[in-house]
Amino acid sequence: MKIQEMGILPLLPNLLNPQSSCTPKVANIIAELAKNEFMRSPCVEAGLIPPLIQLLNSTDHEVLLQTGRALGNICYDSHEGRSAVDLAGGAQIVAEHIKSLSQNTEPENEKLLTVFCGMLMNYSNDNDSLQAQLINMGVIPTLVRLLGIHSHNTALTEMCLIAFGNLAELESSKEQFASTNIAEELVRLFQTQSEHEKKEMIFEVLAPLAENDVIKLQLVEAGLVECLLEVVAQTVDGEREEDIAQLKTASDLMVLLLLGDESMQKLFEGGKGSVFQRVLSWIPSHNHQLQLAGALAIANFARNDGNCIHMVDTGIVQKLLELLDRHVEEGNVTVQHAALSALRNLAIPVVNKSKMLSAGVADVVLKFLQSEMPPVQFKLLGTLRMLIDTQGEAAEQLGTNGKLVERLVEWCEAKDHAGVMGESNRLLSALIRHSKSKEVVRTVIQGGGVKHLVTMATSEHMIMQNEALVALGLIAALDLVAAEKDFVGACLVSVLHKLLSDERSAPEIKYNSMILICAVMGSEPLHKEVQSLAFIDVVSKLRAHENKTVSHQASLTEQRLTAQS
Repeated sequence: MKIQEMGILPLLPNLLNPQSSCTPKVANIIAELAKNEFMRSPCVEAGLIPPLIQLLNSTDHEVLLQTGRALGNICYDSHEGRSAVDLAGGAQIVAEHIKSLSQNTEPENEKLLTVFCGMLMNYSNDNDSLQAQLINMGVIPTLVRLLGIHSHNTALTEMCLIAFGNLAELESSKEQFASTNIAEELVRLFQTQSEHEKKEMIFEVLAPLAENDVIKLQLVEAGLVECLLEVVAQTVDGEREEDIAQLKTASDLMVLLLLGDESMQKLFEGGKGSVFQRVLSWIPSHNHQLQLAGALAIANFARNDGNCIHMVDTGIVQKLLELLDRHVEEGNVTVQHAALSALRNLAIPVVNKSKMLSAGVADVVLKFLQSEMPPVQFKLLGTLRMLIDTQGEAAEQLGTNGKLVERLVEWCEAKDHAGVMGESNRLLSALIRHSKSKEVVRTVIQGGGVKHLVTMATSEHMIMQNEALVALGLIAALDLVAAEKDFVGACLVSVLHKLLSDERSAPEIKYNSMILICAVMGSEPLHKEVQSLAFIDVVSKLRAHENKTVSHQASLTEQRLTAQS
């Protein structure tokens, strides 16, 4: 503070003379002063930035070193410092220095490179526009080269890693990173590290980079997966905090690599891949983190029919069911969610459905019916819906399960959880559509499900509207007498009138609405409602509809309405 009060700062710009032997000492003083947060703005106000930037053109090593330190410290967490350096074009000069010095491995030069890299970090840290500026200057390829050439130098390596960590957060950086050999360099560096902190630093760069599919594949090809599996093997039984942290980071990163289609397929290797086999062994593990990663990895491998069919044929379902059984009581929600996700994906290919039903998947999934966790409810519903698709017998078995239908009706009202609400409606409809069973229809009517299907017919999603209309059509065809009261109470007829009058309704919605109108005409109260709403006008207009199926059904419906009026 005294320096500030004595008015020394305004004298310093004149002392920053490129020709003077005192200049490095003056720059050093500024660097030391700027270590104090409250001195950074005064340094800018005293006009120190322009002469410091001028000194970057010097060829004297010590001048460059102290100037880099001074600028870096002034920029640290200081908006004023950064703006002044930006205005004077300092970053560009420093970036060019780094580029031209990058090949030189002399200790003095490496020290200078470390200071310059640090200066660019302080300049751009947490500032998207300044980071984007550095990316546009081509800093990324230069820093990747530095990492390769100077990997023996700990301080410089760490500085590069911090820089990568900052820049990798920006989406625009990923393309530049992908055009370098960053994957090879990071994996090579990782293989030589024994300290937890160093590995963590590399992990922090790998995670944002691995979000890019091109880089995912590069990392797989560079051998990152083998490194991750080794970390898992070393830390799985560890009790230290750092072991637990490393295990989580390594297994999470493994799952992230499997999110890329090419990288996932490369590791699957037709189900024979050693990586795939190792990941499978995580599922029966005693470690929750590994169980979670194993189940998520299976869900990621199960992203195409070929993989799903192979996995079901090789007994993975049993492993997942055993895992779920262990978590009915233990109740780790993330593991439940992940295992259900994997089962849902595996159930997509038609050939897998009956095999999975025979393996008892539905019975194990139903054990989670009492879960109060929306993510688990959502996946449970999706898994059952996938399983019963085209499986009439299973749909009938589940559809006559009063407890299940009761829970579905309850979840159809879960206004706070749109996903659970939507999936419950869709499963309710699917039970009817795939079973075509009078018993299932009765169970749904008794459980109070009809009104929810009528509401579902007004959904903003066409696929859900259609599923609802088909299910309602089956209810009307199979047991109109039992459903009559609920149809009236839910204003089914006016919903159908709206759907037919709305020009935005898709052809299949119009078609299924007309089928349903015909189906409810056998009920006296519903017939009266149809007459009171002048359906004939709406339907006769549809005879001219461009879709042949719609226009044909309109003619049939009009005849039916006329005959029964």
